Amino acid sequence: MTSSFNVHDAAGYEQLMGRWSQKLAPLFIDFAGIADGEKVLDVGCGTGSLTFALSRAAELSEIDAIDYSPVFVEEAARRNTDPHIKIGQADACALPFEDGAFDRAFALLVLHFVPEADKAIAEMRRVVRPGGVVAAAVWDHFGGMPGMRMMVDTVAALSEGGRQLRNRYFFQPMMQPGEMKRAFVAQHLVDVVETQLMIRMNYGNFDDYWAPIAAGEGPLGKFVCSLEGSDRVRVDTAVRSASEAGQRDGPRSFANIAWACRGVAP
Repeated sequence: MTSSFNVHDAAGYEQLMGRWSQKLAPLFIDFAGIADGEKVLDVGCGTGSLTFALSRAAELSEIDAIDYSPVFVEEAARRNTDPHIKIGQADACALPFEDGAFDRAFALLVLHFVPEADKAIAEMRRVVRPGGVVAAAVWDHFGGMPGMRMMVDTVAALSEGGRQLRNRYFFQPMMQPGEMKRAFVAQHLVDVVETQLMIRMNYGNFDDYWAPIAAGEGPLGKFVCSLEGSDRVRVDTAVRSASEAGQRDGPRSFANIAWACRGVAP
């Protein structure tokens, strides 16, 4: 497996996305369901937003959390104080667990960064017992993330490289309406339901929004850090102008929508 998410460092990820994953996690758990005594797998745990929310949500017998990135695994392990949580590095497309080992397998904000997302869903289904639940959520980059779209549309207006970024960013795996549901059904999951979950991303000012991207975090940060000289200055200036929208710099709040899907293993 490869991942299209550019990991720079854990602190930068937290500012870029981790803080918003923490807000989304309880909504996702409510949708996916959880019960005391269950054994749950968190696929693509990142720095632990869902992992630790699961620990707070129920008295689970065990939480296994895996991620492809050693940076994330190290940070999640550093934060962990729950003996029921096991954290390790693994491939979402080749999970190191036996068939039917878990009551539930979850993936929060992961599948759109897995090029072989269908294979990851198949693996999640494999490791869940009959009657267990597979659930996932991904951001709606095209229609549900105005804060990030502000930046992507701005750079697309400036260069061919920006337009190529937009084409990649908006149409990553599992992001289109009904796409995850079709993928779940194709893996023979039953009682499949897809819905939308919404949070707000609240920024103190432009630097709060821009700093992790400017430092190279994620796919947008990777693009920005590939620019040099006047091209970089032009992008920085244009995105700041888009954020300010003719007003003074200050707090900004953006609604953000994730597609969420769950299904039952037959």
